[in-house]
Amino acid sequence: MPLFTLRFDMRAPSFGAPPTELYAAASEMSAWAETRGCIAAVLCEHHCADDGYLPSPLLLGAAIAARTKQLMLNLVILLPFYDPARLAEDMAVLDHISAGRATYVFGIGYRAEEYAHFGLSLSDRGRLADEKLGLLRRLLAGEEVLHGGRRMKVTPRPRTPEGPMMSWGGASLAAARRAGRNGLGLLANGVVPGMREAYENASRDAGYDPGFMMLPERDTATNVFVADDVDAAWDEIGKYLLHDALAYSEWNPDNTVSANITTAKTVDELRHESTSHVILPVDDARSRLAAGEVFNINPLCGGIPPEIAWKYLKRFAELD
Repeated sequence: MPLFTLRFDMRAPSFGAPPTELYAAASEMSAWAETRGCIAAVLCEHHCADDGYLPSPLLLGAAIAARTKQLMLNLVILLPFYDPARLAEDMAVLDHISAGRATYVFGIGYRAEEYAHFGLSLSDRGRLADEKLGLLRRLLAGEEVLHGGRRMKVTPRPRTPEGPMMSWGGASLAAARRAGRNGLGLLANGVVPGMREAYENASRDAGYDPGFMMLPERDTATNVFVADDVDAAWDEIGKYLLHDALAYSEWNPDNTVSANITTAKTVDELRHESTSHVILPVDDARSRLAAGEVFNINPLCGGIPPEIAWKYLKRFAELD
């Protein structure tokens, strides 16, 4: 049975499926996949996107948790945008709904539009992240917190003692150091030179043993599909994959390290010159699985209509 993760960004461009169909499919796919080798559903967060990129991973996470029994949930949360008391309450409730299956990767974001949306300054993002992370952890641990004239206490307590598992994300030395000095794991989306050392040193300087690290290289395939006829597959879903690729590239014009970023501008370039979005023939997929690769599947990538997306998800899951 192949091992894989599902990722849902919920992009819904005008030429793709409508959001209602995509959200229903995300829960259905998660429930179907958890008994077929899927180890986690990854839910990412962005705001103010023209294609409706998922702004509320906690809500989708609750919907998926209610439909599943063993699937892990990995929620990517842009911490500066949240009130820490409200976030702690939502995390505590989701911890009960999921029976402790929800984990979190925090980040600080990078889009000025999103900070304007929440009335915040992009230049304050590091300070906000540090302040809110400290408050969040105290609240999840059951502490009554006095801060800025507020008295905060979260009930119910999370099911998981001290709160759900939390990691830090990003692709910078600052992100590595923030993870280390807070005793968190580091689940990066790219690697810069010295990142591992920065994380390990910051961890030890703060009195922690370095935790779990995931440092993907730039050529990591973050959107994998499997097809019997690769040419026909690119004809069918190439435009959706290209939309996803172009949207991330537009948001990250100077990013040369993150695994999900490509310089491709056409479907042909995405197919032949990029490693971020790949459609593998069956034999290649089997070989990579036999070598121990865990595939990252984004079944609804770029708003692929569910009736098409199911075909590729099932074809992958049939690989043995």
